[in-house]
Amino acid sequence: LIVAKGDKAHKSLAEQLKSRELKRRYFALVHGNIKEDFGTVSTNIARSPSDRKKMAVCQQGGREAVTNFEVLERFGKYTFVACDLDTGRTHQIRVHMKHIGHPILGDKTYGIKKEEFNLGGQLLHAGRIGFIHPVQEKYMEFSCPLPEVFDKILEVLRKRMC
Repeated sequence: LIVAKGDKAHKSLAEQLKSRELKRRYFALVHGNIKEDFGTVSTNIARSPSDRKKMAVCQQGGREAVTNFEVLERFGKYTFVACDLDTGRTHQIRVHMKHIGHPILGDKTYGIKKEEFNLGGQLLHAGRIGFIHPVQEKYMEFSCPLPEVFDKILEVLRKRMC
């Protein structure tokens, strides 16, 4: 969450987002084994025609959405990934991961209904954001560690792999 305290700051941050200078890295645990070490999902995303509460990849219309992913660890049935966003669409990572056949663990909207783990939410975490400070005009980056529940699931999966 970034709060702009004035109009100048707001305009600066909005422009960085538009010009793709604002850097965002998310971490996710997804279903399945992603074979590639790196990849890019580039589609258009719009409201789902069958469910107005959901977003979906669309062939015509919608808005451009680009997600770059990097595999951090593989656990057989699951893959731990970092996702860097070129764009910022509603539910973008969730929609893109489902689109490539690897929905996010715990995602009741876009994911698998019957989960192995009893999670209260999805394992998707906003881990880092970087931008040029609107007043100081220097690049700043802020990060946040994984939530405890995310760490615990990774621990369980790592022990299984031993």
